[in-house]
Amino acid sequence: MNESKISVRYSKALFDLAVEKKLLDKVHQDMLFISEICKLPETKDLLLSPVIVPSRKTEILHTMIGSEVEKITMALIDLTVSNGRESFIPAISRVFIHETMKYKGITKSVLTTAVKTDTAVKKQITDMISKVFSTTVDFEENVNPDIIGGFILRIDDNFIDASIRTKLRKIKKELRGSALAS
Repeated sequence: MNESKISVRYSKALFDLAVEKKLLDKVHQDMLFISEICKLPETKDLLLSPVIVPSRKTEILHTMIGSEVEKITMALIDLTVSNGRESFIPAISRVFIHETMKYKGITKSVLTTAVKTDTAVKKQITDMISKVFSTTVDFEENVNPDIIGGFILRIDDNFIDASIRTKLRKIKKELRGSALAS
């Protein structure tokens, strides 16, 4: 079974249970927290270690996550470890977060520009996304001077790259191709 199927199945089971028990908001917060914990190098090492026995991994994860999370969230963590699928916890949390946002009608949008964008432009972009996708927009802005100019807009799985860096790369590739042809 491939990684995506495993992640989707575990997250779907947790999602359905959270909706049924009316704990979706709390479990969503739990998964955001777990997602952040999984970014730590120590946590990655723990989840991927073949040397640490599952009972010890469970004990360490309980200590790290603590009693702050819902019982069903901790039960999912315990289940993944007991089934030897703990390496999928970061992917499970990502899928769960995505499904929760989809369920609530929220679209994650990330705008990357070379310089900070003013508030009026951000509002225009969020309004446009909201209108086109008929959704509430969770907007994030990143500043990356490496793109030189223009913008990169990611709306869920849709991607628009109108950066100067990309345009320059295309021109360079075309020039190299035409130089090789002559």
